[in-house]
Amino acid sequence: VTLRCTEQHLHVRKDIANFVVPLGATVNMDGTALYEAAAALFVARLAGIELDLASQMIIFFVAMLGAIGAPGIPSVGMLSMVLVLESVGLPTAAIAILLPIDRILDTTRTAVNVEGDMVGALIVQKLAGRPTPPN
Repeated sequence: VTLRCTEQHLHVRKDIANFVVPLGATVNMDGTALYEAAAALFVARLAGIELDLASQMIIFFVAMLGAIGAPGIPSVGMLSMVLVLESVGLPTAAIAILLPIDRILDTTRTAVNVEGDMVGALIVQKLAGRPTPPN
């Protein structure tokens, strides 16, 4: 669906879309990374734990790497959230607070990820200097 929309509605060349969109679907999980980092900071505040700059940077990097390695299945963010929380010693039991709203947030994260893939295809086409095909 993303490939079809990228080609038909955004007028990205087929060869560029066929390269960028699948690559983005594998690596570009920015919605998941943003969610995991924000949720980890929320859990820290909830637990009354003050995070220094080094801990925040660890959360940032672990969330980014966890999101890249996450498969594209529903609610997988909860599994990689354990890695993020454990990386700085936050209580993993706090995931239970996030579970009731995770399905709604998961849909939103997916939308952000797909949008990022489509915008990435547009940027690659622009940088490649290849004109859009005629309608």
